[in-house]
Amino acid sequence: MGIVISILFLLYALKGQRLPEVWQGLRGANYWWFIPGVVVYFGAVWLRTYRWHYLLRPIKHLPVRSLFPVVTIGYMGNNIFPFRAGEVIRAYVLKRKEGVSASASLATILVERIFDGITMLVFVFAVLPLVPTNEFLGQLLAFMSFLFFGALFAFLLIASSSRRTERVYQWLVTHLVPHRLRDQVAGLLERFVEGLQVLRSGRDMLFVMGISVLLWLVEAWKYWFVMQGFAFDQPFYVLVFTCAIVNLATAIPSTPGYLGTFEVSGIESLVLFGVARHSATSFMLALHAALWFPITALGAYFAWRESISWGEMEGLRVSERESAATVAALHKDMSR
Repeated sequence: MGIVISILFLLYALKGQRLPEVWQGLRGANYWWFIPGVVVYFGAVWLRTYRWHYLLRPIKHLPVRSLFPVVTIGYMGNNIFPFRAGEVIRAYVLKRKEGVSASASLATILVERIFDGITMLVFVFAVLPLVPTNEFLGQLLAFMSFLFFGALFAFLLIASSSRRTERVYQWLVTHLVPHRLRDQVAGLLERFVEGLQVLRSGRDMLFVMGISVLLWLVEAWKYWFVMQGFAFDQPFYVLVFTCAIVNLATAIPSTPGYLGTFEVSGIESLVLFGVARHSATSFMLALHAALWFPITALGAYFAWRESISWGEMEGLRVSERESAATVAALHKDMSR
C-alpha cells in the first residue's frame, strides 16, 4: 500500500511539470550550501537525542553520547524499512546496549512523536495568517489537531494515576487475554506506563515542548541553507511552514523514507507562497536526498560498529509484523 501511495504522490508531483526545467534546476543548484545544511541537521539530531535522554531519565540515566548512535540507527531503519520499523529497532538496540525495557523506551518514543506533531501544528498555526485560504489545508490541520492532541490527552490520562491505570489494564488483561499470555502482557503494559512518567510533571512537559520547538527550528534552518543553492528566495518562516507540513505528511503511509509524500507536501507548501512549481520540485528532490543519505549512512556505520547485522534488523521487523498479526488474531477470536 505504501508503494502504491508513493507512486501516486510522485505522479501527482510530476503532473504537468516540464521535466527539463526540473532537471535544469537540479543541475544549476549550488550544492556547496548542502555542507552547512547537513551540519545544522545533525545539530537537530543531537537535540533530538538530548530530548530522548530527558524522557528516559525517570527510567535510567543515559548520557547523550551513548544515545546518539541509537537515534541514528533508528533514523536509518525508518529510511530503509517500512512501517517506521526504525522506532522498534531503536528500542531494541537500547535494550541490547543499556538493558532498558523495549516497552518503556517505545512509550518515550511515542511521546516524542506526539510532541513533534504538536510542534508542527504550532508552527503551521503561527504562519497560517500569512497563507492564502486553502480548504484542504484547513481540513488537514483539523484532522492532525484531533490526532495529536487526542493522543496527548490519552497519554496524560494514563500517566496521571498509575494505580487507576494499573487497575484498568489488569482488568483488561484478566478478561481479554488468554491465561498463558497474561503475565507477559501485563509486564509489557506496566513497563509501557513507566515510560510515560515524564508526563506527570507540568515542568517536564514544558521543557520537552521547548526542546521540541528548538530542534525543529534548527531542522528548518537546513531547509533555508539548501534553498540558498536554488533560484528562489523566501523568508525563514516559509521554510518553517514547509518543514511542518512535510513532517505532518509523514503520517501518510508510504515507502521507507517517505518518498512521494515528502515531495508533494513540500512542493504544494512552497507553491502557496508563489514559488514556481518546477523550482519547488527541484528543491524538494535535492532536499530529500540531503536529508536521507547522510543520516542513513551514519546510522549504517553505527549499526556496523554495534555489530547489528541487516539480517538481525530484518528479523526484528518481521517479528514485529508477526506480533501485530497475532494481536489482530486475538482480537478476532475475542470478538467471536
